[in-house]
Amino acid sequence: MIDPLFIACAAIAAILVGISKSGFAASLGAVAVPLLSLVMPTPQAAGMILPVLLVLDAAALIIYRREVDWRIFWIIIPGAMAGTVIGWALSAVVNEAAVGLVLGALSVLFALDAWLPLRKKLERIPASRPWGWFWGTVAGFTSFISHTGGPPYQVYTLPLKLQPNIYAGTAAVVFAVINVSKLVPYYTLGQLSVSNLELALALLPVAGLSMLAGVWMVRRIPAKVFYQIAYVMIFLLGLKLIYSGVTDLFLSGASA
Repeated sequence: MIDPLFIACAAIAAILVGISKSGFAASLGAVAVPLLSLVMPTPQAAGMILPVLLVLDAAALIIYRREVDWRIFWIIIPGAMAGTVIGWALSAVVNEAAVGLVLGALSVLFALDAWLPLRKKLERIPASRPWGWFWGTVAGFTSFISHTGGPPYQVYTLPLKLQPNIYAGTAAVVFAVINVSKLVPYYTLGQLSVSNLELALALLPVAGLSMLAGVWMVRRIPAKVFYQIAYVMIFLLGLKLIYSGVTDLFLSGASA
């Protein structure tokens, strides 16, 4: 546990998770598990991050408790719970690299669609319940597999143009419920070991301070700038997921 590479990866993962939990650059948290997978098995990385997420979820609920769009929450949650069950059922056979590759491609296309005149945009349209169920299911599934539920959530919520604090508060409640729902499955799969809990405890101060910094930014950055940053981050994350997916699926297969 004194390996410099492990310490560096764990610290960066904690910072990214903390910032994402503030609602600022929410897609950053999706990088944490792939990053930790460089120094530990992916299932154990996901198990180690979950307790950190739960503590930060509790803090986010306190901070944003009066800043939630409950209509969007109730649209997303049924699909998210279904996605969690699907992830649990398929955990033994799902290919994480393939999931990451598809998620990366969707994230890049989503950002390009926002930036380029590919189609006529409908501004300020009401939240669609069927789309909310669909993207909620994708968010629940990818969150269960590798805590990468942020991008699907953003695909649904960013076009709604919520105020940054309402966007962050709604995300806090949605992912608090999703993460709590993963406790029993993760325990049954052996991902919540004592060593993982000890590592999570060590990462909490770094993650907590990063979250407070993110909350400070959410409350002070203009909405237009906030959404510009969000689209850039989801685009960069998409490129990273595509690269990792291609590397894991094709280059490792070729070398074998």
